[in-house]
Amino acid sequence: MTAESATATAPAARPVPLLVGAALTALEGAAMAGWGVYNLAAGFTGADDFGRAELGGAVLLLMGLLPVLAGRALLRGQRWGRSPAVLTNSICLPVAYYMWQSGGGMIAVGAAIGLLGLVGIGTLLNPRVTALLYGTPDEQR
Repeated sequence: MTAESATATAPAARPVPLLVGAALTALEGAAMAGWGVYNLAAGFTGADDFGRAELGGAVLLLMGLLPVLAGRALLRGQRWGRSPAVLTNSICLPVAYYMWQSGGGMIAVGAAIGLLGLVGIGTLLNPRVTALLYGTPDEQR
């Protein structure tokens, strides 16, 4: 097997649902980490309650890094990344519900977040993604 054939087959080996699920998970993690950076900055500039804002921002920043790392692991074909990715997309559903309940412009945002969560779960639990990460039942025997 030559280097050219290995690089030519690598992108085709990743199914589209895996790419979509990994991208959505990384996007959600980046959004969470970005909100954490915003909270940190708001606390240090005095725009928010000093102390609580920094702690909340640090927690959000750290929590946002796991989905980013999980999306990266999925792109590399590492199966450990699927559990935190599915969990991240599952958390989008209650967030969407409470945003929907807020009314006003939050209804549209909640619907978008809920749709992103459902698409993420559906793509990550796709049979082709499962076969790529865990193999087929025939290969496990």
